[in-house]
Amino acid sequence: MVKNSFISVISQEEKDENRGSVEFQIVSFTNRIRRLTSHLQLHKKDYLSQRGLRKILGKRQRLLSYLSKKNRICYKELINRLDIRESKTR
Repeated sequence: MVKNSFISVISQEEKDENRGSVEFQIVSFTNRIRRLTSHLQLHKKDYLSQRGLRKILGKRQRLLSYLSKKNRICYKELINRLDIRESKTR
């Protein structure tokens, strides 16, 4: 019983923050990328973290391309707010 009430509280919080939205995911990936980048400046030979960084960069790039196709205005605002470069178009 206690576990179910805890899960319902978590689901209520997630609904308020809308953690599933593309914008929230891009922001969280950007925060993780910045944290890993600062870690890798200190630990240059941490190859496992480098691999994780490349995977996160790929995920963020795919989400950014999806957002640019679906909602170009929101994409531009998010790019400016996060201070990241716009993706290259093929």
